[in-house]
Amino acid sequence: MAKAMRIKKNDRVKILTGEQAGTISRVIAAYPALGKVKVEGVAVVTRHVKDKYDPRTGQQTKGGAVSSEALIDVSNVQLVIRDGAGETPTRLASERQDVKKHRRDGSEYDGTRGVRVAVRTGKEIAR
Repeated sequence: MAKAMRIKKNDRVKILTGEQAGTISRVIAAYPALGKVKVEGVAVVTRHVKDKYDPRTGQQTKGGAVSSEALIDVSNVQLVIRDGAGETPTRLASERQDVKKHRRDGSEYDGTRGVRVAVRTGKEIAR
């Protein structure tokens, strides 16, 4: 089983390594089983695809050179949070918070939920 990933889809991250190191962008997709993320505008690769015809729908798909983002390892990105001074890279921690939960019959009970916390500020990171 892979280690749990703390970077999620739509997080803003800073690229730590490679030719685009220092770039701040948004996570398009996260793949926890692989430990990889796809970041907007980073590691763009060009693939050449053939024209395709789907006989079931009758649709023709145009081929050619298609550019898309490649997967990069999650260890090569760092979460960026917005604070008063701008955008600051930070590490992540996990905490459990006590909350009130509701059952379908309307009764309440005490429970916990996991939250992501920015190590640098100690504040909860919104989902």
